[in-house]
Amino acid sequence: MTTTPVTRTLDSLNIPYRLHMHATPLLSIEQAASERGLVPQQIVRTLVFRLENGSCILVLMPGPGKVNWPKLRHHLGVSRITTAEADEVLEVTGYETGAVSPFGLPEPLRILADRRIMDHETISIGAGIRNAGIILQREDLITSLQPELGSFS
Repeated sequence: MTTTPVTRTLDSLNIPYRLHMHATPLLSIEQAASERGLVPQQIVRTLVFRLENGSCILVLMPGPGKVNWPKLRHHLGVSRITTAEADEVLEVTGYETGAVSPFGLPEPLRILADRRIMDHETISIGAGIRNAGIILQREDLITSLQPELGSFS
């Protein structure tokens, strides 16, 4: 069986999950959802942003929705925020873009989550490797990570 920092972390926390390996490269959230037996809103993307002080944060965003930059800046109390570059994402999370997960990070990061992740009991997050996803219960993610919930879309 394939293991990643994500699966090892979930195992250590005794969180039940299912690792779904895709047979072909993923081209869209819709494809990922369909192949995992989910709807697009159940796919939770882990986005990495760099703040004006140089630190990074994670934002968990369900489905294909976009982050509302003014809402995110207001919540964080900052005037400037940028999307982290691919090399920064790898450095900060240990994962390549497209495989980022809020679990198994090399160092703790501040995690925010759009309230819409609460809409579904079962969700899917990055597995730490491309073309794979972790399917788990939303409550397990919320309880273990305790993200700051807000309206960021």
